[in-house]
Amino acid sequence: MGAEKKQKNTSGQKSEKASEYFRGVISELKKVQWPDRQQLLTYTGVVLVVVAIVAVMLWVVDSGLSFVMTKMLG
Repeated sequence: MGAEKKQKNTSGQKSEKASEYFRGVISELKKVQWPDRQQLLTYTGVVLVVVAIVAVMLWVVDSGLSFVMTKMLG
């Protein structure tokens, strides 16, 4: 009987801690300064351009190394 009572307490404490945690999360999200539409579009554009540049650089290096390996190995 004591074990059952202890189990109920732990379950209740866990749900209280969980609800307290989520209240804290919501409270912190209200403090976040979200970007407006223009900032979001600008940041997205910058990220896409940088990703494209890095992809081209990796492609050039990969192609160059493939060419060199092909020439070295016959």
